[in-house]
Amino acid sequence: MRIPRDLNGTDLAKQLRQFGYSITRQSGSHMRLARIDAGREQHLTILAHKPLRVGTLRQILKDVADQTHQTLEVVLEALS
Repeated sequence: MRIPRDLNGTDLAKQLRQFGYSITRQSGSHMRLARIDAGREQHLTILAHKPLRVGTLRQILKDVADQTHQTLEVVLEALS
């Protein structure tokens, strides 16, 4: 599946709620998201830029896939 080309950080943060992430703080243009899995807190930092670069977005989605024990394709389909 293809990485979206027009996704900004704010919209991505909203869509990541379905995986259990919530925004815990924001400092400038960086948002920090967190989720709790098996009693451990997992963090993710994303930029609030419009739009996110494809390589940056891909790495964020790979981190989400690793933290949620899913494949990148499953995460991409959920965002579609």
